[in-house]
Amino acid sequence: MVILETDPSVARATARAHLVNYLRAPNYQNNLLRSGFDESDWADPKQASDRLVDALVAWGDVEDPLVQAHLDAGANHVCVQALRADTTPASASGRPSPS
Repeated sequence: MVILETDPSVARATARAHLVNYLRAPNYQNNLLRSGFDESDWADPKQASDRLVDALVAWGDVEDPLVQAHLDAGANHVCVQALRADTTPASASGRPSPS
């Protein structure tokens, strides 16, 4: 997941809003435990730790080398899920879906 936002407070708030359901799921929690996080990182899923948020969601500007870093580390495919503060699902055009 990526967010095109350079303000850490805005980026992390957007990320937290999208991560809430994942952080409530036992299968994701178990994976996070195996990855070196602990339950204090998501004790309140709406207030997940900065450390956890920053590890799960990349944020910054379009010049951020994150995708290239994954490729350099050996990935042969990088899938990017773009998030935005407006959580209304987007249509294929990228515009919010009509209500």
